[in-house]
Amino acid sequence: MTTSKPYLTGHFTPVVEEVTATDLTVEGAIPPELSGRLLRNGHNPKPGITPTHWFKGSGMVHGIRLRAGRAEWYRNRWVHTPALDGAPYMTDKGPDLTASAAGTHVIEHAGRLLALCEANLPFELTGDLDTVGAYDFDGTLRTAMTAHPKEDPVTGELHFFGSSPVPPYLTYHVADVKGALVHSAEVPGASAALKHDFALTRHHIVFVEGNVTFDPAERSGIPYGWSDQQPSRIGVMPRGTDGARHIRWFSIEPGNMLHVSNAYEDGQGRIILEGPTVDREGFRLSWNWWTGAPGRGTEPVARSYTRRWTIDLTAATVDEHIVDDLPVEFPTLNEDYLGAENRYQYAIAFPDENGLGGYGLVKYDRTTGARRIHQVGDARLPSEAVFVPAAGATNEDDGYLLTVVSDLKQDASQLLVLDATGLDRIATVHLPHRVAAGLHGSWIPDTAHSTA
Repeated sequence: MTTSKPYLTGHFTPVVEEVTATDLTVEGAIPPELSGRLLRNGHNPKPGITPTHWFKGSGMVHGIRLRAGRAEWYRNRWVHTPALDGAPYMTDKGPDLTASAAGTHVIEHAGRLLALCEANLPFELTGDLDTVGAYDFDGTLRTAMTAHPKEDPVTGELHFFGSSPVPPYLTYHVADVKGALVHSAEVPGASAALKHDFALTRHHIVFVEGNVTFDPAERSGIPYGWSDQQPSRIGVMPRGTDGARHIRWFSIEPGNMLHVSNAYEDGQGRIILEGPTVDREGFRLSWNWWTGAPGRGTEPVARSYTRRWTIDLTAATVDEHIVDDLPVEFPTLNEDYLGAENRYQYAIAFPDENGLGGYGLVKYDRTTGARRIHQVGDARLPSEAVFVPAAGATNEDDGYLLTVVSDLKQDASQLLVLDATGLDRIATVHLPHRVAAGLHGSWIPDTAHSTA
């Protein structure tokens, strides 16, 4: 097997320069209500830099501006953090929370664009994707910030956490609709297990600790690894300022989950939680891909299957099972349904651990159990599909899916606008260069008050 780092080749080959292009070519018709910006982040080390781990590559944010049926501009910019210029995370004074890859996600809250990486402070960007600097909520945030905060669609609050391999292991935070940090609490009983994502329901905060935990012997630069001794469990915490001290932990089957699809309380008051998970072998194959080690899978995720947990708080039991045998990752939904019962979920399908099967964009109907796959074509990899509601939407799936496709045969990329109902293509926006396959992103509508 080749020893070249898989995260620097193929679909993941880094972009070598920052560009700005205007008046992009459009095939089809961009719906007029798509007025805003699609922003997407990913690891993109500078030329000549070979990170020891995929996740240590410097963040690059790509933006596509849509308005009045036109694709007005595309631009890509590195997030200019101290780490981009080689500053170490660990110093003689302890961790430098500003020495961030800032390459996992990009969100908007209370008018601020924030590039995120879970071991660090967020980095604020301008509307043109230039770097403003590290943002610590006016000095009130003293922990790292997860790359997967959740904005409550009802209250507008931003819920997030800081995870650490040393105590305090887990700190829960809430920022109000104006962006002020209004609540922070250490969560008792948490461990050094990796917590990349979490879930928000109408009444609870849900944390997942799998078998991947702090491992100081790991030499890739990301000090985590699988441990059979690390208990796998779910923590359920009531929302509210007094919730942390009432957290309850429930044992679950071994595994590891990176991303939550959604969670909610059902009609019986049980918590339903879903997300792709891997077993020990799936994690080994994935981790070896992330580090470029031998014995890796052909893709960055292996044996990643959607799992559903049903947590009965009254009986103190958890029922769990795999929902589907299709390898998927990067789950998304109509975020108006975040924390409430949703019928539809979307994800990216990957070939299996033997390289069989293709890439595609998957739509799950949780009511019927059906799945529909939009095949993007040979040697084409779609990005995480971001849902945007249609104007006057009445059904949950009335809207559009935005995904950026990496096309190796054409050495090009396009933004696809798909009808979320049937997954038909509505429009294609041709980008000025191939965009490296990345991680997470957001649609920033013009109704959000961030800089245009």
